[in-house]
Amino acid sequence: MSNEANEKEIVISAKNITRKFPAEGGKTLVANDNISLDFYKGETVALVGESGCGKSTFMRFLVAMDYPTEGEIYFQGKNLLKMKGEEIRHARKKFQMVFQDPTLAFNPMMKIKDIVCEPLLNFGMIKKSEVDQKATELLEMVELSADFINRYPHNMSGGQRQRIGIARALACEPDFVVLDEATSALDVSVQKSVLDLICKLQKERNLTIGFICHDIALVHLVAHRAAVMYLGNIVEVLHGHKIGTEAKHPYTRALLDSVFSLDMNFDEPINELKGEIPSPLDLPTGCPFQNRCSQCMDICKKEKPELVEVEFEHQVACHLFK
Repeated sequence: MSNEANEKEIVISAKNITRKFPAEGGKTLVANDNISLDFYKGETVALVGESGCGKSTFMRFLVAMDYPTEGEIYFQGKNLLKMKGEEIRHARKKFQMVFQDPTLAFNPMMKIKDIVCEPLLNFGMIKKSEVDQKATELLEMVELSADFINRYPHNMSGGQRQRIGIARALACEPDFVVLDEATSALDVSVQKSVLDLICKLQKERNLTIGFICHDIALVHLVAHRAAVMYLGNIVEVLHGHKIGTEAKHPYTRALLDSVFSLDMNFDEPINELKGEIPSPLDLPTGCPFQNRCSQCMDICKKEKPELVEVEFEHQVACHLFK
């Protein structure tokens, strides 16, 4: 890691995180395989990859919604995995999650004002008599009218509900927020407005954000850094705005080639990512991407590559870049 990176304030540091699930026949499913990743103050790190690669599993550890089989997670210098009781309960004020479908996270019988203020009441941060005023402030923060405080979730659009989810997540003024596919279910125009809001709030509050997505085209718009995952492994980490021009790992390049845009040349053939994804219950020895990689070498079938720094703040796990 560079000296400049070391000078940044680390909010969350995941070290050697592994998550194993027992499966039938005595087999083991490895959802996360020895992942290490730091999250710096005020930055957005996008975790990108195909469905089932382990993105959400990993991020859930960072907000104490689940626990890894092995590894350590340090939040503001303290080991999150060793916190218990009231210590972990109060720590949860400082890290929150916004889900893909906020409706599933809301009680349909609760009014919006009660939904956004519930965390504040639980932690004794406001009185019941202050709910209306605080709810109005939180809704204005996410650019919604105070008229919404007495509505129910089903009376609102998808974009409005997502803004409510953001308001609730930020109610306790956390330092770290995970957005789990938080815009993927929205229309494109609504998606942009929600992303603009997130970027605005991040700058105002100096938030650290973990952004889970499978759409690599969004990464350069929202992320300071991108971590690309494949079958439970991080295969590349680089600056978000450089992912389209400087990505090196064959898997990252394949994801980029699969993106459709209005600017693409439709006369050129589409580079299809061929080959079946190996079963996570029967991973090959060596590189997990070997059977889908056009540049696979003998060493790829024998030895799993480790992340190495190939350029400033750019790491790749590939034998092509040893």
